[in-house]
Amino acid sequence: MSKSRNIFLLFLLFLLFLGCEKKVKRVDDERFAFGTFFKISIFSNNEKIAKQSIADAFIEIERIDSKYNSKVKGSLTDNLNTFKKETFDEEGVFLLNEVNKAYELSDSKYDVTMEPLMTVWGFSEDVPPRTSIPTKEELDEAAKNVDFSQIKISGNDIAINGDNIKIDTGSFLKGYAVKKAGEKLREAGVKSGFISAISSIEAIGVKGDGSPWKIGVQNPNNPSEILGIIELNNQSMGVSGDYQTYVEIDGKRYHHILDKETKYPVEDKKMVVVVNKDSLEADLYSTTFFVMPIEKVLEKANNTADLDVLIVDKNDKIYLSENLKFHKK
Repeated sequence: MSKSRNIFLLFLLFLLFLGCEKKVKRVDDERFAFGTFFKISIFSNNEKIAKQSIADAFIEIERIDSKYNSKVKGSLTDNLNTFKKETFDEEGVFLLNEVNKAYELSDSKYDVTMEPLMTVWGFSEDVPPRTSIPTKEELDEAAKNVDFSQIKISGNDIAINGDNIKIDTGSFLKGYAVKKAGEKLREAGVKSGFISAISSIEAIGVKGDGSPWKIGVQNPNNPSEILGIIELNNQSMGVSGDYQTYVEIDGKRYHHILDKETKYPVEDKKMVVVVNKDSLEADLYSTTFFVMPIEKVLEKANNTADLDVLIVDKNDKIYLSENLKFHKK
């Protein structure tokens, strides 16, 4: 059985910095946060300043991790989950409001209180590996404690109406950290570079020759292969896939993106890729769109400026929004 296996290399990044001055160097650093590795690479003609800029960006990532991550003891979200009330700052309220928008967009299918169902399926370090699929009774009992509508926002005061309802920040906070790190780099004058955190990436500017960054997207059926290339021009990307985190029960894989109605993993998609100008939304929407009907996702993307999607359905059919630049291998 394989439990919560994360595919570490979601992207192959083609970092050919053509047409740049010889003095320009690529400066890289990688650190652990949110239970995964963040990598930042920028191009600069001043290595000392570049390293300091990256260090400042990582400080911002660590700030968000310690302040809002539901898995971090003493964070605002952890306190809210524990005591059922907490006073958030404006930033924290903003995050919850963004989550609420996704909840409403998905007709309540995207729900950050899914932890009880996730635990029943075995997506928790606190429970032993499952040897059989959950029973209907187990799933129905867990579902009683899944309801984001019980999160009440009154100004900066947040309350949870339900002793066993908890917020899980895993489907959106990493993308927000990437966004804020990107803001720090831009404030420092960075014109070209990228930030990646497994399924969330932000491209700053374009390559040295003015061409877009070329990002390899994994084949969900064989993550060691590339399905195709997406071009990014000062954009962000978020990816959700059925191959990223899963459990194996009786030789069959069950992935971690659950359908709130069936209480089973979503069946009609294998992967959703979101491209836009905001890393928080890219991360948030990749999961939100995974639980929504494909036609509604395409309608949303085609009617929203600077929002594009790629969807691979259960039969390996690829759906693209109208403006996405995708080159299939």
